[in-house]
Amino acid sequence: MRLDRTNTSVFGRWWWTVDRLNLFALLLLIGIGAILVTAGSPPVAKRLDLPPFYFVHRHEVFLLIGLAVMLLISMLSPTVIRRLAVLGFCASLVLMVLVLLIGGQAKGAHRWVDIAGVSIQPSEFMKPCFAVVMAWVCAENHRRVDFPGYRIAIGLYLLVAALLVMQPDIGMTLTVSVMWAMQLFLAGLPFFWVFVIAGFGVAGIFGAYHMFPHVAKRINNFLDPSAGDNYQIGRSLEAFRNGGLLGRGPGEGEIKQVLPDSHTDFIFAVAGEEFGVLVCLIILGLFAFVLLRGLSRVRNENDLFVVLAVVGVLVQFGFQAVVNMGVAVNLFPAKGMTLPFLSYGGSSVIAIALGMGIMLALTRRKFGKQ
Repeated sequence: MRLDRTNTSVFGRWWWTVDRLNLFALLLLIGIGAILVTAGSPPVAKRLDLPPFYFVHRHEVFLLIGLAVMLLISMLSPTVIRRLAVLGFCASLVLMVLVLLIGGQAKGAHRWVDIAGVSIQPSEFMKPCFAVVMAWVCAENHRRVDFPGYRIAIGLYLLVAALLVMQPDIGMTLTVSVMWAMQLFLAGLPFFWVFVIAGFGVAGIFGAYHMFPHVAKRINNFLDPSAGDNYQIGRSLEAFRNGGLLGRGPGEGEIKQVLPDSHTDFIFAVAGEEFGVLVCLIILGLFAFVLLRGLSRVRNENDLFVVLAVVGVLVQFGFQAVVNMGVAVNLFPAKGMTLPFLSYGGSSVIAIALGMGIMLALTRRKFGKQ
């Protein structure tokens, strides 16, 4: 099969219209994730009396599923993506309600539900679907004078935020809130309401501080490290000091032996110790490239739905990456956010792949356009 511009098969049209540079950057992140989980997870498995490569094998399966999802979604049209997102959003809301009723509890939170023996975190899949639904609602608000887009957007956000807070999952609530506010701002919401929303956002942070003891504890520990337990942050910073510029070498890290979440929340610390600051900067550069490249592809886009949907999924992607890496180097209070594609996870990896598939699909060029 000839892979040139005369190839009009489904794959041929996809190959010549998809953003191949961004696709390559995402594949690099997936490959780096496989390496880091292989390096960071065996000590965790040992502490849990599991086979040494238990998390490695599971993560490889999740990455393969995620890769398949990302590639398949990237081949779809904006119309199909919009319809699937609406269905996915509704299904996620139903599952989030089930989480509160029958979901399993871990570390004081109800975030997972078992379906056919598989543990799923519905809120992860809700995020990219919500971004697309919000983009559609805001775009319809501009297209039709009689469409109450902003009111629907506010109502959906309040519903999502309420379900997240009841779990509770403050980090997810913050991620969704930042995405939602950014989309409304780009959709042309009057500045008065932008300031009102910002005020409610600040009030929400203060409310979370006073309502949830674990939030207050993390913020207090960040502001005054001597006030409480900062074991994981301390070990994370030690990992970066041990790694230096070039790292100690693959498999030679010591901090992962005593860092409880070295395969998830603190996978960046494993990268810092074993591969050094230079590799950490490469990882940071890849995340920045995906974000900026995706935004540049919609810079001259005339379809408001496409612009808002791409911005929505990229804000989620970038915000999650910045918070995770920031926590690892003590720039932000500790928060249980995974590093996209690099941290071990099932629902997280596949949902991020879904979001990036949406981004790749909506940033494709018309066939034949250079």
